[in-house]
Amino acid sequence: MTETSDPGEDEVDDLIAALDRASRVVADADLRDAAAHVVELRRGLDAPVAEVWDACTDPERVRRWFLPLSGDLRPGGTFQLEGNAGGAITTCEPPRRLELTWQFGDTEPSLVSLELTAAGEDRTELVLRHTVPDDDHWAQFGPGAVGVGWEGGLSGLAAFIAGEGRSTDPQSMAAFMRRSADLWGAAHEAAGAAPAVAADAAARTSAFYAPAQ
Repeated sequence: MTETSDPGEDEVDDLIAALDRASRVVADADLRDAAAHVVELRRGLDAPVAEVWDACTDPERVRRWFLPLSGDLRPGGTFQLEGNAGGAITTCEPPRRLELTWQFGDTEPSLVSLELTAAGEDRTELVLRHTVPDDDHWAQFGPGAVGVGWEGGLSGLAAFIAGEGRSTDPQSMAAFMRRSADLWGAAHEAAGAAPAVAADAAARTSAFYAPAQ
């Protein structure tokens, strides 16, 4: 009899492989004339630019892979993700570029941008940048604080575009988040953070998203 892998192991392998194909950059920046950091995530999606744009901006489609979305996605408009962040639309250039402020609760607004470019006939490169303040939250968690969350969201987007269900297996998602935290730790170190600082921040991020049982 031929041995086969456990379906859960296959799911983990697929999730990790997608993480390893993505790229991450961390850089210094300014936010409202104060020190800040840019967390950049790039990944490919197997769909044309217009299809990816629609999946990211149509409220009916966004709720199927991310969260319920309300608002008016035009320059000067506002948006709200149910139970999560809201903000103002600063740039909307379909189907290529979206920029917005990002505010969760009483925190200071940060900035998010989304850029889509064709990477082939039916493939899109998505670049997401999140500019966050240099504050205590950054000191504790580093880039993984937002990076891991965005990778989870974009994993859902990729599954949605492929017509697949989003993973709900706790062990698979825990492995995904731990790997993502490690990769953001490596990007943090590559940006100039001391190895121990980057590793400690990644470990705290991993423990936050996927606490040990």
